[in-house]
Amino acid sequence: MKAVAAGAASLAPFFDEGSGLGRDADVRSRPAHGGLQQGDTPGLYGGTGEAAICDVEQVKRYLAEPRNDRKARAWAGALDLRTDEIPEYLDGLTPVLLRHDTLVRNHDYKKGKAVPFNALLQAGIAILVDDQGMPAVKCSCGNPLRPFEGDKNRISVSFDDRNEKWKGYDRSEVVVVRPASRELERIVLVDVEDPDRGIERPVGTTGEGDTAFDTRKRQAVPSLVGTTFGEASRRLAGRGLAVAYGGKEPPPDGARVTASDPAAGAELRFGTHVTLSVVEDTGPSGGGTTPPDPESSRPTTSPASPSSPSSPSSPSAPSAPSAPSAPSSGPSKSERPASPSGTPEAASPPADSTPPPPPGTVSGPPPSTRPAPPEPPGTASAPPRATPPPPTGESASSAPATSVSVAPGAPTTSAPAERPRRTRE
Repeated sequence: MKAVAAGAASLAPFFDEGSGLGRDADVRSRPAHGGLQQGDTPGLYGGTGEAAICDVEQVKRYLAEPRNDRKARAWAGALDLRTDEIPEYLDGLTPVLLRHDTLVRNHDYKKGKAVPFNALLQAGIAILVDDQGMPAVKCSCGNPLRPFEGDKNRISVSFDDRNEKWKGYDRSEVVVVRPASRELERIVLVDVEDPDRGIERPVGTTGEGDTAFDTRKRQAVPSLVGTTFGEASRRLAGRGLAVAYGGKEPPPDGARVTASDPAAGAELRFGTHVTLSVVEDTGPSGGGTTPPDPESSRPTTSPASPSSPSSPSSPSAPSAPSAPSAPSSGPSKSERPASPSGTPEAASPPADSTPPPPPGTVSGPPPSTRPAPPEPPGTASAPPRATPPPPTGESASSAPATSVSVAPGAPTTSAPAERPRRTRE
């Protein structure tokens, strides 16, 4: 894992760093709530009120020159693109500044090829992000960036003479970015020179269409219980609030939210994290335990004191007990009891079953006089005692299977409407 400091020149850049392609800033890394951050997290990235920090048009012109064809093919291949897709791809990227020390998969240019390596980028480095908030290009050298896929808790960072350990470095505060759950229309930034000033930057623009807002203005937590995790994340981001959760990885987008901390109505400052508790369908575990009914799992009062999300060192609120999500009908049919509420009681066989033969009777038990075997669970009544037939295994008809209700107002899809591609003027 190589450390890459802000302002330090790359040893093997795709572009000449003396050409003014990008300009890093002096930014102190900020603590983050947990190691994983979604690309639409409000305030994940920063900006300034000054001129553009990355010259995207210059990158586009450079890669289009015939003499750079080999380099363009290597650059495009690192991002799974064709060379003819490069201009449109660059038009959809947005320049931002890192506000956290961030792990990425970086690429050097060596012997005509893109050579990948894991890198820790220092806060203050200028990058281009895509329409899901993912780092895509390091501005000063043009090196392509891909998502980091390792374990952030097991990294060993190598600092060398060109990238000395910077002030404020804390391995526990390193961030890994995961894609937003939908394509973004705008990136919500914080001015790195004035944290009270927020910036809304339309995706695919370099700052000419920025809109400023006051980060001190408080926003109320929306009602999230019963929505999916993906929808709840989007609602929070729309109000300038960030999402937190228990566990090492984000829950599936379709997991149902059962509680939020703080609860709906609480007024919070921009960028504050809201911890979500969710339930998801983990499938049968083989233990035969009936999953709880999602209807009964919805809290009717405030959630039971999960940890406060306001401090970055505080643990996230524990997730609710595993239970099936309620998509649109009842529980899954595979390996489930007939009734989701549990197995009904079976009538106990009577203690005074047919008596044994009297003394002196020839040994060899006649089959017609054996006591009736115990009934299997789920049988509503004991069979006739005279000549017991073999057990039928028939389930009681008095406990029909029931359906699980869907939470009122729960969205049926989180797929976004297709966003028209923005073109740079």
